[in-house]
Amino acid sequence: MGLCIKNANILGKKADVLIEGDRIVAIGKIDEYIDGCGVIQADGLTLLPAFVDMHTHLREPGFEGKETIATGSMAAVAGGYASVCCMPNTKPVTDNPYIVKYIIDRAKEADKARVYPIGAISVGLKGETMAEMGKMKSAGAVAMSDDGQPVTTAQMMRLALEYAKDFNLLLISHCEDKGLVGEGVMNEGYNSTRFGLKGIPSAAEDVMIAREIILAEMLGTRVHIAHVSTASGVQLIREAKARGVKVTAETCPHYIAGTDDLVAGYNTMAKVNPPLREEKDRQAVIAGLADGTIDCIATDHAPHTKEDKNCEFNFAANGISGIETAFALCYTYLVDSGIMSLDKLSGLMTKTPAEIVGIPYGQIEVGGLADLTLVDLDAKYTIDGSKFYSKGKNTPFDGFVVKGKVKYTVVGGKIKYQSEDVQ
Repeated sequence: MGLCIKNANILGKKADVLIEGDRIVAIGKIDEYIDGCGVIQADGLTLLPAFVDMHTHLREPGFEGKETIATGSMAAVAGGYASVCCMPNTKPVTDNPYIVKYIIDRAKEADKARVYPIGAISVGLKGETMAEMGKMKSAGAVAMSDDGQPVTTAQMMRLALEYAKDFNLLLISHCEDKGLVGEGVMNEGYNSTRFGLKGIPSAAEDVMIAREIILAEMLGTRVHIAHVSTASGVQLIREAKARGVKVTAETCPHYIAGTDDLVAGYNTMAKVNPPLREEKDRQAVIAGLADGTIDCIATDHAPHTKEDKNCEFNFAANGISGIETAFALCYTYLVDSGIMSLDKLSGLMTKTPAEIVGIPYGQIEVGGLADLTLVDLDAKYTIDGSKFYSKGKNTPFDGFVVKGKVKYTVVGGKIKYQSEDVQ
C-alpha cells in the first residue's frame, strides 16, 4: 500500500509525489496510482524533506514525568521532524550499550519519529572515566556527548577525541566553563543588572569553544559545538573553519528568535543553558547561519514539568520545550523576514544535521527516502504551549504570532502526523 501526495508545491512548482514502501517512486503529474493507495490532497501546501534534530532530550529512562520517548517522538512529528538524536543525560545515564538498546526498542514501540541515541563520553557524565563508546556505537548510538555537562578537563577531552576517531564517532561538546558560570542564572549584561540576577558571561561558553577548536586542530579530529549562542563564539568557529579545522556547529531556534529581554518579569520559561543572550549575539548567530559558519539548526528540546519552572528564577530548571515550534520560529525570523531562502533553511534543518551525524534523511527525488513534511507557509498562528504534544509546556514564546504551520509528517512513507485542522 502506497501513498500519493497530490498537487504539492515543490520548489515553486506544483507536482504529485508517489510513494511505495519507504521510497519516492515518481514525481510529476500522476493521474493514476496504485489501488488502495492513500492520498493526501496538498493544495496550498509546500512539501519539504522532514526535519532532522541532532540534539534533543527525550528524558527516558528516569525522567518520564518530563517526557517519554513516546510523547517526545509524537511532539517531533508534530513539529515536522522524522528523526531525532536524543542526548544521554537520562537516569541512568546512557553510557552503556544496554540503555542505547532500550531507547531504540522504546522508539520502535512508539512508532512515530526515528530515534537515534547519543551515548555519553564519560561514565555517569562525571568527566572522570571514558564510557564504552565502541560498544555503544555497535548497539546503535550515532554520536557521543556529555551534554548537560561539559567535559571538564582538556586532558579528558583530548583522550575522548582520540578514542572517538578510532571508531569514526562524532563528539558533541557542551561548551560551558563551570567556574566562570559560578552562581549565574542568566546572561551577564544590562538585563542581569536590571533584574538583579547573577549573570553568566559569554566567556563561559567561548573559552570552551576555543579549547575544543585547539584540541581538534592539534589532533586533526572533528568536533561538533552544541547550541552556539554568543557573537564571539561564532567568530571563533568562523576563524577555525578558515584555517581548515574540522569543526561543525549548531544553534537553536531560541537563539534565533529570542534575547534575554524575555527574562523580564523573572520569566522562568526563558531560563535556558546557554542563556538567551543580547541582540548583538542574536544577529551574529543569524549571520553565522547565513554564511555557513554555523552548520545547522538543532532544537535542544528540553521539556520540564510545571513544577520545574513554577518557582523562583534562581531555582528553576534550565530548558525550553522547542521541537514543536522550531520550524515556525525559524521560518518567521529567517525566511519570512527575507534573510535566507526556504531551501537554505530546509538544508539547515535536514540535510546538514543528518550528514554531520551520519543518518538517513528525506530527499524529494525519485529513489529518495520518503521522510517528508507538508507545511502551510502562509498560515499565521499564535504559539500556545498548553497545546503541545510534548509533556513539557515550557516555552518563552507563548503568545508569539508566527508563520509556517506543519500539516502532515510522513516517516518512511507512512503518515505519522496530521494536523487537527486539516479538512
